[in-house]
Amino acid sequence: MNIIIAIIIFSIIILFHELGHFLLAKANGVQVNEFALGLGPTIIGFTKGETRYSIKLLPFGGVCMMEGEDESSENKRAFNNKSVWARMSVVFAGPFFNFIMAFVFSMVLIGYAGYDKPIVSDVIDGYAAQEAGIQSGDVILKMNGKHIHFYREVSAYSMFHEGEDVEILYERDGQKYATTLTPKYDEQSGRYLYGFVGSAQREKASALQVVQNSFYEVKYWINITVDSLKMLLHGGASFNDLSGPVGIVKSIGDTYETSVSTDGYFYAFLNMLNITIYRSANLGVMNLLPLPALDGGRLLFLIIEAIRRKKIDPEKEGMVHFVGIMLLMGLMVLVMFNDIRKIF
Repeated sequence: MNIIIAIIIFSIIILFHELGHFLLAKANGVQVNEFALGLGPTIIGFTKGETRYSIKLLPFGGVCMMEGEDESSENKRAFNNKSVWARMSVVFAGPFFNFIMAFVFSMVLIGYAGYDKPIVSDVIDGYAAQEAGIQSGDVILKMNGKHIHFYREVSAYSMFHEGEDVEILYERDGQKYATTLTPKYDEQSGRYLYGFVGSAQREKASALQVVQNSFYEVKYWINITVDSLKMLLHGGASFNDLSGPVGIVKSIGDTYETSVSTDGYFYAFLNMLNITIYRSANLGVMNLLPLPALDGGRLLFLIIEAIRRKKIDPEKEGMVHFVGIMLLMGLMVLVMFNDIRKIF
């Protein structure tokens, strides 16, 4: 059951991503040869018009194959024969649709479950928050100038800026106050703490708040992904912290089982919805990285073309992307091996 749920989540995310490419390709008059969910041999498929629609054997992946995408073509409707701006829109549409999907799913989640307003529920004795006069019921507005919309943003800021002083702007009874906190190391948790905790209660949202907070939800997960990449590049995280498909499936399965056993199927559904939002936003960001074979790499080539006002040889670009795919596949094998090693 866990594997099935993980496959459904991955399939929905990938379907939306490839749908973005597909719809913008059609809108720009690009010939789409195949639209497929999954990779490898075809399990089932049919042809409608010029496009072959199929489901492949391996559930992790998908493809929107366009005429002349990685090679020269005389077809006027080939991808590489369209304007640079049309091609940019087609490439960017995949990640953008992931962000749209995350936004729509966030509206469902927040509409049902509300949001974690950044309200202080308790202050711990002997820590900076108590010394600064922060009290239960205070609302955290900013941390070092960064707007705070959810309490989990406080935890995320603490994780990515561990041990650093922070200027807090908070509100109490309609009045705003500012103070600077120096976190104190807690031996028991092994973390630096400001000395206040948030409420476990989620605030119900009005229709307008649902829309606003859905935007902030997507922004939150985008920031988490970007900050995690920065941490990895700066040595704050190791290769051992990375998870591939195997690790993600296990994480989804563990979350589902825990949710069902403690809170029931409805809350398990909400947790799966939350995972889908995060993974969709995560895929959008990762695909925009300027690396060969990713959408970001293709966009980089198109930006260079727009600046030079001269096309890059499709054969050479295709070779660069092919090498990128090989390197990404090698990285995926290493990460998958790491996932299996951690399980056993």
